[in-house]
Amino acid sequence: MRAAAASGSSIARWTIACCLSLGALGLTAAAQAQPPAAAPANTLGPQELVENSAKRMLAELDKNRETYAKDPAKLDALVANVLLPNFDSEYSARLVLGQTWRTATEEQRKRFVDAFYHSLLRNYGTALLNFTADKFVILPYKGDPKDATATVRTEVKRSNGESVPVNFSLRRTDAGWKAWDVVIEGISYVKSFRTDFASEIQQKGLDEVINRLEADGKVRANGGAPGTHN
Repeated sequence: MRAAAASGSSIARWTIACCLSLGALGLTAAAQAQPPAAAPANTLGPQELVENSAKRMLAELDKNRETYAKDPAKLDALVANVLLPNFDSEYSARLVLGQTWRTATEEQRKRFVDAFYHSLLRNYGTALLNFTADKFVILPYKGDPKDATATVRTEVKRSNGESVPVNFSLRRTDAGWKAWDVVIEGISYVKSFRTDFASEIQQKGLDEVINRLEADGKVRANGGAPGTHN
């Protein structure tokens, strides 16, 4: 398989960082109690939504971590069923493409959203396998429940003890609250992805970028290591 562009490596690193941060929302709670049954997404507030989904998933990982580490397909299914339904992948993908979204065909838009979704799926699971509960803190929520947008604030502790601010951006939709961006140390992953993709699209075209993302997903499906290119 051909070597990926430098932007692909940057995207993979940012996706993993965001995935690690999202899982952090439920780690402390998961260590303290069994996860509740899944509540309808449209009944949960923004902080409850991300905490509830992470709690359920991490409790399952704790029970079957070795199984999920050996079977990428099962890990992907777990993430797809628990975490990603609460992530607005289409809205996020549209923002990532920026102006390119306006000129893309309907087929290109559909393919990009699907490939972007599977890229998130692949990296979510891989990152979550290495979580430890003592590195993450959920900060008190300060938003107004009536607002159409929300920010859930957390901190991630580095090995040297330094705390890194990680903010999750959510918006209210007809299906309830959905996460669409992660801001790590003041840097938005949507904006970072948009810069990386814009450069690659300018050099190679949108179809080639979509082909690469789709190929990466097939590598994962066949058991290959995610985020690597040969």
